Amino acid sequence: MIYSSTAREGDIAQLVGLTHKHFIFPLKAGGDIQSHRGVLKHDDLIGLPWGSQVFSHMGAPFFLLQPSIADILNDLPRTTQILYPKDIGYLLIMMGIAPGQLILEAGTGSGSMTIALATAIGADGKVVSYEQKKDTQNLARKNLERVRLASRVDFKLRDIIEGFDETDADAFFLDVQNSFDYISQVRAALKPGGFFGTLLPTFNQVEKTLHALKKHNFAFVEVCEIMLRHYKSDPLRIRPTDRMVAHTGYLIFARKIEPSTDPRGLELMNEVNIES
Repeated sequence: MIYSSTAREGDIAQLVGLTHKHFIFPLKAGGDIQSHRGVLKHDDLIGLPWGSQVFSHMGAPFFLLQPSIADILNDLPRTTQILYPKDIGYLLIMMGIAPGQLILEAGTGSGSMTIALATAIGADGKVVSYEQKKDTQNLARKNLERVRLASRVDFKLRDIIEGFDETDADAFFLDVQNSFDYISQVRAALKPGGFFGTLLPTFNQVEKTLHALKKHNFAFVEVCEIMLRHYKSDPLRIRPTDRMVAHTGYLIFARKIEPSTDPRGLELMNEVNIES
């Protein structure tokens, strides 16, 4: 997404009603957005400052906004469970995702993490995303095209047991059920010191993955989960909202290291794996 102070043709726009009902769509000259609250023509929106209040032909009020990445991810068409923004944001920071990098992911799903990665690496970076199911990959590709980020992503259809074409990747996000079966393949694709991240739903999957990481010389391992609690924003009745997105998965982070053959290095390696 390219950000500006006014809405332009081709921008992804968001119309938000008074009850927070929203619509996300690309602005196109001659187009319109139709809802049960009336019709708004794109030509009337193009050129307006973001944040402007606009009205449908029925007089229903909306605010014209440029959606956040979280808005886009929550609005994605999907056939699989998507990652939540609360997890994605922490993954991006902990894996050091930055402009110009080469990032690999396996398990494209509906493309939510792919969109976040493609946004973070900028126009000079590249995301390579591996997926085994063609229908799933096609949906993800459409989602990336919808937000104009498909040019930053190479989609590959493959069983990842065969390994990956790339080497010296800056980071690897693994989003498959049995992450522990592919740690050796991930290691071969990462640069020395490269970042690894995965999300798993159960303790027994985490345990197997931790054993695999130690076996394949990953260190500085961390395991955590992210809890997010929202509060009502009415200043006269501030309290937690009635519903909360609590456990969504366990996040695992690690770094690919190159252990020394010196006996002192081997001893330190054991300490790093145990204590990190």
